[in-house]
Amino acid sequence: MTEIALALTEQASTTRRARRQRLQDAAFRNATLAFALLVLLILGGVTVSLIDGALPALRAFGFGFVATEVWNPVSENFGALAPIYGTLVTSIIAMAVGIPVSFGIALFITEMCPAWLKRPLGVAIELLAGIPSIIYGIWGLFVFAPFMQSTVQPFLISTLGQIPGLGNLFMGPPYGIGILTAGLILGIMVLPFITSITRDVFETVPPMVRESAYGLGATTWEVVWNVVLPYTRTGVMGGVMLGLGRALGETMAVTFVIGNAHRISSSIMAPGTTISASIANEFTEAVGDVYTSSLVALGLILFLITFAVLSLAKLMLLRLQRKAGV
Repeated sequence: MTEIALALTEQASTTRRARRQRLQDAAFRNATLAFALLVLLILGGVTVSLIDGALPALRAFGFGFVATEVWNPVSENFGALAPIYGTLVTSIIAMAVGIPVSFGIALFITEMCPAWLKRPLGVAIELLAGIPSIIYGIWGLFVFAPFMQSTVQPFLISTLGQIPGLGNLFMGPPYGIGILTAGLILGIMVLPFITSITRDVFETVPPMVRESAYGLGATTWEVVWNVVLPYTRTGVMGGVMLGLGRALGETMAVTFVIGNAHRISSSIMAPGTTISASIANEFTEAVGDVYTSSLVALGLILFLITFAVLSLAKLMLLRLQRKAGV
């Protein structure tokens, strides 16, 4: 009887423990579901708020809001084409600078860097990512822009500016500030983000795969091109898209060095503006519903651009993963 009682007691304890574990799992699953739904709710709330705030401007100007360059608060005539142009061009310049430099740094750290230098260099890259954007802006305005005005821009004007067709991108006086300067600053800012992610995914390549390639007589470049990049292309693409998202939405550093001019110029050395810089500069001075609504509409456009870029990046990653699976 004692053994039967002990068995029944143990069985009851096991049943209670199993029931308690099921309740804990259900509570954990419901909590995580609630957190996920909260993110969607916040995203939906932001979207609805932007659309509601942008409606007066969209009703007043229609499609012309995104197709015209004029920005005149006095006559309450607003167009978003110049900020959209500045946002896209500065981001393209930033990616053109940041991606190859980031890849080079990541490859050096993972493939060729001496052991004693690898850790300090990695820490330096991570510290670079922690510098506030306003510090980049101040440095860009007082150090980098004068350097561009006295050295880089005159050189570009006298060389590339003399090439027919291409020279239009490098015309005009060397202001120092402008779209090119802002794009280069953004390139420096996105560099640590792309580098850190690229370095981390490069280090996930199994050492045996690398050693096998070297054992077959492959050079370092062949190992990188034929082994490392195919193995890590999904993570690398994710890092690039993260850097692009940072470039699209950067505000303070760009505001300092872009010139804040609502106009489109064929020269990338001319002053311009971006969506985030326009909002930061003018939101506190916006008087009237149409003016305020136009700035909110700029925010909605930036939101849509970022959402479109991230969606395309996700589709690209899915395609890469599918190809890798095949």
